[in-house]
Amino acid sequence: MQRKIIVVTAAYGHTQIEALGGQIALLPIIAEAGADGVEIRRELLSEEALTHLASLAFAIDLHNLQVCYSAPEALFEPDGALNPRLPALLAEAQTLKAQWLKLSLGHFRHNAPLETLRDWLATSPVPLVVENDQTACGKLAPMLRFKAACHTLALPVSLTFDTGNWLWVGEHPEDAARQLAPAVSYIHVKAAVTHGDSFRAVPPDTADARWLALLDNLPADAPRGIEFPLQGEDLTAVTRHYVNLLREESHHA
Repeated sequence: MQRKIIVVTAAYGHTQIEALGGQIALLPIIAEAGADGVEIRRELLSEEALTHLASLAFAIDLHNLQVCYSAPEALFEPDGALNPRLPALLAEAQTLKAQWLKLSLGHFRHNAPLETLRDWLATSPVPLVVENDQTACGKLAPMLRFKAACHTLALPVSLTFDTGNWLWVGEHPEDAARQLAPAVSYIHVKAAVTHGDSFRAVPPDTADARWLALLDNLPADAPRGIEFPLQGEDLTAVTRHYVNLLREESHHA
């Protein structure tokens, strides 16, 4: 089995993406680096680009890449209601021909309107994945409650496991991996090191061995997304290095 590697466009940095001409300009770099797919970030799309998602989908297809669509929004509102924009986001993801739509969990409560969520998801061919973010909503306890609720109701929702974000919320990634792994369908790979009174994301081969070891506790068939800084004179070469690293790492799992 060849591990699927996705490159998150945000890894190149907002300033560099703008200088290159937007996320569409990254597609040849990502394709030439040998990646399987790209994660398109909604927050990095201009208002005009949002009206041309079909053109972006066409360009992605030309480069033989799969696509994930990530929106910087939560599934549940502060009052526990479902995000009313979810149907619109699913429609955007469908226009982009995305394999899945990624959101953060938000304020999930025991009385969450999960039947409505089921109805909304039933109208879309795009699966939903929910990520642990860097807020209290992304802590292990709410993620476990949500995982259990999805399992009980057989909802077509799985989890994105961000390896580094656990540190931002004061938790151990290894504990989270052991408890969430069965529901994980996508992995955001980054190492995190202390930076002032918080953390910053770094490539896993520049940090200690814990970050690559952590991947052994997660599903072998879950695509791995590169979400640490990709910088250098030759972006294709830098990207290829990490695509190969994360692919090779699967041989040890």
